[in-house]
Amino acid sequence: MSPGVLDRVVSTLKINPDPQLLVGFETADDAGVYKISDDTALIQTLDFFTPIVDSPFAFGSIAAANALSDVYAMGGRPLTAMNIVCFPSEDLPESVLMETLAGGLEKIHESGTTLVGGHSVEDAEFKYGLSVTGLIHPDRILTNAKTRINDRLILTKPIGTGILATAVKGKLAKKNTIQNLVTVASTLNKYAAEIILKFNPNALTDITGFGLAGHVYEMAAAAKMAITLYAENVPLIEDVLDFARMGMFPAGAYNNKHFFKTGVFIEPGVDAIIADLMFDPQTSGGLVASMGETNAKDCLKALRDQGIDARIIGEVTGAVSGEAFRTDACGRVLII
Repeated sequence: MSPGVLDRVVSTLKINPDPQLLVGFETADDAGVYKISDDTALIQTLDFFTPIVDSPFAFGSIAAANALSDVYAMGGRPLTAMNIVCFPSEDLPESVLMETLAGGLEKIHESGTTLVGGHSVEDAEFKYGLSVTGLIHPDRILTNAKTRINDRLILTKPIGTGILATAVKGKLAKKNTIQNLVTVASTLNKYAAEIILKFNPNALTDITGFGLAGHVYEMAAAAKMAITLYAENVPLIEDVLDFARMGMFPAGAYNNKHFFKTGVFIEPGVDAIIADLMFDPQTSGGLVASMGETNAKDCLKALRDQGIDARIIGEVTGAVSGEAFRTDACGRVLII
């Protein structure tokens, strides 16, 4: 689905206000949060998609890690999960579904989450994912909306899963490239989140379908801030740049670039391929944490000490108003 379509449709609906709803869809956050008591709130999210690799087990692992990530991006702990399955039973053997669910279950167990059921439908196109419920204290919710001036932005995974998935579909990716894709995309954001939470982050999100630039713009817009991204600091999965220069960009990358053109600006000196990679739609991408400079440096060291290839990729450079560049925009991202 193109960026913004669901937001436009939902915005036409008359949704009853509820004071217990702490995070809704107004700031394009990663999940909804509903308060059920003074010390407990529920985090609710779901995500599912079509296979991006040939291995059913790997696909299940990636899809589960992707769905669980939204809870970590809110600062919470996943509690229960339900399978979502659309399956062409007349076209694919039952073993494909069994292996996919097994891959998903492995990540569910690794996260400490309990599988409580699910739902399946017959469909011409195979899709799999999870609906996840998590817990968090109402006073400890992290959203994408509270980044502050002079914050540094930390990214916890390299980007390029969209490029590599396109190469896989085109039968151009070799075995080691596919394994790199699976390793990055199936890694739970649990471990990075546990470290980040120790360093007082102001805002947190994960990088998925809108690409790095799109999700960072959502942070900027929600906080009405200007953010500068340093393209040369953004880590890429091995072989991504080679495939990008071959033109292996998914259509979603160009959709993202077009949709966010009013809020994301690219310095003329930035290599065009590198700039386009900032819009590559990610599957189960890393977290982006916004925190003060000193905390960011200490957090970065702690992440790297645990083997997480994190980088400081940008900073919050100031507050902006729509009049600074467009009257209909409330945030700004500059890629340099």
